Amino acid sequence: MASARDRVLDSFVTIVCEEGERPATLDAVAARAGVSKGGLLYHFGSKAALVEGLCERLSDLSAIDVERMRDAEDGAARYFVRNCLFVGSELDLALLAASRLQQAGYEEAGRTLDETENAWLATLVDALGDEPTAEAVKLLGDGLYHQASLGAASDVRPNRSTIDMEALLGVVDRLIATRPGA
Repeated sequence: MASARDRVLDSFVTIVCEEGERPATLDAVAARAGVSKGGLLYHFGSKAALVEGLCERLSDLSAIDVERMRDAEDGAARYFVRNCLFVGSELDLALLAASRLQQAGYEEAGRTLDETENAWLATLVDALGDEPTAEAVKLLGDGLYHQASLGAASDVRPNRSTIDMEALLGVVDRLIATRPGA
């Protein structure tokens, strides 16, 4: 079972993702987490502390993802593109919540999102040795993530075509093969 702190943070993320930043009051978060307001305040003394906790979680999750990219058997670029279909994962929810918090004016959320994006790009640049190619792979993955978040990769929107990941990874391979110095 998750700790009370994790349940509180999970509840905050869920409310922000499903309803937005404003409904994510301390009372609403405590109620959803099944803890008293005092229990919530023990772990997070304010809404700003909840935002900080979310940003720490996102930083931790993205650091794990970057390590997986670096260690990926078939390369960082293929890993990145393939894993842009992670809609609904803990990382996806942390990204979505941070994005909504950034839109609501929480600068720390914006900084954390920037750090996450920069870490992914830097890992691709390190792996590929060419920044424009790394940026193209990153943008391809970002577009795939966007489509997945709109339901293109699931049955949610059946009128949308499904994504042929192997064909897409073939495009990534061709892009990498034509980069300068390859």
